[in-house]
Amino acid sequence: MTRLDALRFARRVVAEHTARQLAAIDQWIADEERREAEQHTGRERRPAKPAWLLEPGLNREAPAVYVHRGGCWNAGGRSHGIDQAGVRQALADGVAACPHCRPDTALD
Repeated sequence: MTRLDALRFARRVVAEHTARQLAAIDQWIADEERREAEQHTGRERRPAKPAWLLEPGLNREAPAVYVHRGGCWNAGGRSHGIDQAGVRQALADGVAACPHCRPDTALD
């Protein structure tokens, strides 16, 4: 093998290696673009957070514990959304208003 043949061989190896690296990077870019598009679609399709929350008791027979404003940091993980009429009814039925977010104050 001559020096010129060795240099041509080295060039082919580098070109093939570079092409594989570029193809891998292009695939990574495509994967990341797909992930970002999926996240964007998920954010758009996510239902709106409820304006009011009802925190149930510890079991099915126990009365509700608190009424919260939507997004209250003190709302329990089992809290679920209710409408404004439901909030008013719960407060009238004796369910306590959260002392932190004060939904009763928001409703006058």
